[in-house]
Amino acid sequence: MTKADLINLVSEKTGITRVKAETVVNTIFDSMVDALLKNDRIEIRGFGSFVNREYGSYKGRNPRTGEVINVGEKKLPFFKVGKELKEDINKNIE
Repeated sequence: MTKADLINLVSEKTGITRVKAETVVNTIFDSMVDALLKNDRIEIRGFGSFVNREYGSYKGRNPRTGEVINVGEKKLPFFKVGKELKEDINKNIE
Protein backbone atom coordinates (compact mmCIF):
# COMPACT_ATOMS: atom_id res chain seq x y z
CA MET A 1 0.00 0.00 0.00
CA THR A 2 1.35 3.40 -0.94
CA LYS A 3 0.68 6.71 0.77
CA ALA A 4 -1.67 7.64 -2.09
CA ASP A 5 -3.59 4.37 -1.58
CA LEU A 6 -3.89 5.14 2.13
CA ILE A 7 -5.18 8.66 1.41
CA ASN A 8 -7.79 7.28 -1.00
CA LEU A 9 -8.87 4.64 1.53
CA VAL A 10 -9.26 7.23 4.31
CA SER A 11 -11.24 9.44 1.95
CA GLU A 12 -13.58 6.59 0.95
CA LYS A 13 -14.11 5.19 4.45
CA THR A 14 -14.74 8.54 6.13
CA GLY A 15 -16.60 10.29 3.34
CA ILE A 16 -14.27 13.29 3.41
CA THR A 17 -12.60 14.86 0.41
CA ARG A 18 -9.29 13.54 -0.81
CA VAL A 19 -7.62 16.84 0.12
CA LYS A 20 -8.84 16.58 3.72
CA ALA A 21 -7.82 12.92 3.88
CA GLU A 22 -4.36 13.87 2.64
CA THR A 23 -4.12 16.45 5.42
CA VAL A 24 -5.09 13.84 8.00
CA VAL A 25 -2.56 11.28 6.75
CA ASN A 26 0.22 13.88 6.47
CA THR A 27 -0.53 15.16 9.99
CA ILE A 28 -0.24 11.63 11.40
CA PHE A 29 3.03 10.91 9.60
CA ASP A 30 4.48 14.34 10.46
CA SER A 31 3.59 13.79 14.12
CA MET A 32 5.30 10.40 14.08
CA VAL A 33 8.44 11.87 12.50
CA ASP A 34 8.48 14.71 15.06
CA ALA A 35 8.20 12.21 17.91
CA LEU A 36 11.09 10.13 16.57
CA LEU A 37 13.19 13.27 16.07
CA LYS A 38 12.63 14.03 19.78
CA ASN A 39 13.67 10.44 20.54
CA ASP A 40 10.16 9.62 21.81
CA ARG A 41 8.73 6.13 21.52
CA ILE A 42 5.57 5.66 19.44
CA GLU A 43 3.25 2.88 20.54
CA ILE A 44 0.10 1.95 18.65
CA ARG A 45 -1.68 -0.79 20.59
CA GLY A 46 -2.45 -3.85 18.49
CA PHE A 47 -0.18 -2.64 15.68
CA GLY A 48 3.33 -2.11 17.01
CA SER A 49 5.84 0.41 18.24
CA PHE A 50 8.53 2.62 16.76
CA VAL A 51 11.69 3.49 18.64
CA ASN A 52 15.10 4.86 17.74
CA ARG A 53 17.94 2.39 18.15
CA GLU A 54 21.42 3.74 18.69
CA TYR A 55 24.38 2.08 17.05
CA GLY A 56 27.95 2.81 18.05
CA SER A 57 30.77 3.53 15.64
CA TYR A 58 32.64 0.64 14.08
CA LYS A 59 35.18 -0.17 11.41
CA GLY A 60 33.61 -1.31 8.17
CA ARG A 61 35.03 -2.46 4.89
CA ASN A 62 34.38 -1.16 1.40
CA PRO A 63 33.27 -4.33 -0.44
CA ARG A 64 34.65 -3.12 -3.77
CA THR A 65 38.13 -2.05 -2.67
CA GLY A 66 38.53 -3.85 0.65
CA GLU A 67 39.53 -0.53 2.24
CA VAL A 68 38.80 -0.23 5.97
CA ILE A 69 36.54 2.73 6.73
CA ASN A 70 35.23 4.22 9.95
CA VAL A 71 31.45 4.22 10.25
CA GLY A 72 30.18 6.81 12.72
CA GLU A 73 27.54 6.49 15.41
CA LYS A 74 23.98 6.59 14.18
CA LYS A 75 20.36 6.24 15.19
CA LEU A 76 17.87 4.34 13.10
CA PRO A 77 14.11 4.02 13.56
CA PHE A 78 13.10 0.47 14.45
CA PHE A 79 9.61 -1.04 14.22
CA LYS A 80 8.55 -3.85 16.52
CA VAL A 81 5.33 -5.57 15.49
CA GLY A 82 2.59 -5.84 18.12
CA LYS A 83 1.37 -9.16 19.45
CA GLU A 84 -2.12 -8.88 17.93
CA LEU A 85 -0.84 -7.95 14.47
CA LYS A 86 1.70 -10.78 14.59
CA GLU A 87 -1.07 -13.23 15.53
CA ASP A 88 -3.35 -11.93 12.75
CA ILE A 89 -0.62 -12.32 10.15
CA ASN A 90 0.17 -15.85 11.28
CA LYS A 91 -3.46 -17.07 11.63
CA ASN A 92 -3.57 -18.99 8.36
CA ILE A 93 -0.14 -20.60 8.63
CA GLU A 94 -0.38 -24.27 9.43
